[in-house]
Amino acid sequence: MAEGIEAASAPLQVLLVDDEDLARARLRRLVEACPDPAAQVAAEAADGATAAALLAQRRFDCVLLDIHMPGTDGLALARQWREAGSAPAVIFVTAYSEHALDAFDVEALDYLTKPVRAERLSMALRKVRSRQPAPPQSSERRAPAPAAQALLVHERGRVERVPIHEVLYVKAELKYLTLRTAQRSYIAEGSLSELEQHHGDYFLRVHRNALVARHALRALERAPDAEWDELWWVRLDGLEERLQVSRRQLGGVREALEAVAKVQKQ
Repeated sequence: MAEGIEAASAPLQVLLVDDEDLARARLRRLVEACPDPAAQVAAEAADGATAAALLAQRRFDCVLLDIHMPGTDGLALARQWREAGSAPAVIFVTAYSEHALDAFDVEALDYLTKPVRAERLSMALRKVRSRQPAPPQSSERRAPAPAAQALLVHERGRVERVPIHEVLYVKAELKYLTLRTAQRSYIAEGSLSELEQHHGDYFLRVHRNALVARHALRALERAPDAEWDELWWVRLDGLEERLQVSRRQLGGVREALEAVAKVQKQ
């Protein structure tokens, strides 16, 4: 997916800021090889002054920004852009991990340590894409049907499409997501919040760590053991396993089950 949604969006316009030529060259290759989302390096800068001048001339979707550079360092640059109200999405790319807290103080979108992995860069760029407003659709163009949409996962060194209508649930586990279809499971990157934002009509939140396909809802069950009288589970069509439902989500699950039942009666 990693969590990505296939879409005919224009490539992200990226500004690279790093004082090392080799570091910029490697990042350029990673950016332009990124399958999801599509991205291209629109400009490069070896110092803060050049980066500031470029940002004053044109718009970028994000800046891949080193921290330790001659002159103004990356943290100071990001702070200046934020205070001026003209900051693009900032992703720090640095060899030093100790500045992570400072980076998020200046509202950086992500913090990558060198050497950057392609999968980790892709995940950061997807955060940039998810912040952008959806392009307006004309009345003559319909949104793609759910069956035409797919989530992208990295499977044994290649990118694979998983049709969204086949996904029964998604669970957040440690740093990854588990996508479950009737046939198998996939490991993917991304976040439940992004999935819920993009596919709220398809997925229903049942727990802080789980989304389920609305159409697959089969039953809501209360644990019979009196010791666990507040524990609820949801069952899905095509699966034997149950997923826990938090008390906060009980009302929404009941409403979704009623909606599914009404559709089935029609």
